[in-house]
Amino acid sequence: MDRRVREELGDFLRSRRARITPADVGLPAGTRRRTPGLRREEVAQLAFISPEYYARLEQARAPHPSREVLTQLVRALRLSDAERDHLHHLAGLPPGPPPGPSREVRQSTIDLLHRMPDAAAVVLSATYEVIAWNPLAAALMEDFSALPPRERNLIRRAFLTPHPHGRQLYGRLGAEEFARTSTQHLRAAAARYPHDPEVNALIEELLANSAEFTRLWTAHDVTDRPTPCTAFAHPLVGTITLRCDILDITDRDQRVLIYTATPGSPSEEALRLLSVVGTQRMDVPG
Repeated sequence: MDRRVREELGDFLRSRRARITPADVGLPAGTRRRTPGLRREEVAQLAFISPEYYARLEQARAPHPSREVLTQLVRALRLSDAERDHLHHLAGLPPGPPPGPSREVRQSTIDLLHRMPDAAAVVLSATYEVIAWNPLAAALMEDFSALPPRERNLIRRAFLTPHPHGRQLYGRLGAEEFARTSTQHLRAAAARYPHDPEVNALIEELLANSAEFTRLWTAHDVTDRPTPCTAFAHPLVGTITLRCDILDITDRDQRVLIYTATPGSPSEEALRLLSVVGTQRMDVPG
């Protein structure tokens, strides 16, 4: 890379680093932070590269970064698909296929969620991470904005998270079916992203800590079967029976789950009540 391109690469990395808060990536903010966004050493830690090398990248003094380093920087800086491609072009390495499940949600999809005030809707990544939601989904399940990204994963929550007040997976009835189906979907995702470190780390964590997941995983089943109607035992409004429709966002490998109640049913009234109370008093035991 010539000096001008190296400087542009450094400026781009600096600008992306400045827009990310420590809370975005699960790091403590501290009390003596002089600059906006992450520190250089924090990006280096997240990208598994040395702080000295990352500093040289931003200062336009580093040699040509490898494709592996670029992949780690994309993840550490939470770059969109367009930003990922731009980074690769700056580094002189044409971008290949996405290395792992996309977390970038189209604005049109986010707008769709908020145009459905009577439905609880979430967007899931290929590994069941909740990456977007509307207010009614937060009221039905939990306030995802109050959680670090790691704790928004529904598979991790189903198999590894203690169940407060005995309510597994937000009081969802038929959680066993969800566990089976989500494991099968995760196996299919692992085949699509065999070298993705986060996918592999999630699977290893589940295998190491959940006998139920291990049993389901070793069955080697895969499925594209849609999620059926389900019910939630909610601590405020009782049992809510809902239909679940799935919208596939194929080019992002994402799914929109849309929970609705039968018109005129008690569950529809319960959803209306939840839309009023929102996420307040969500810690009330059921």
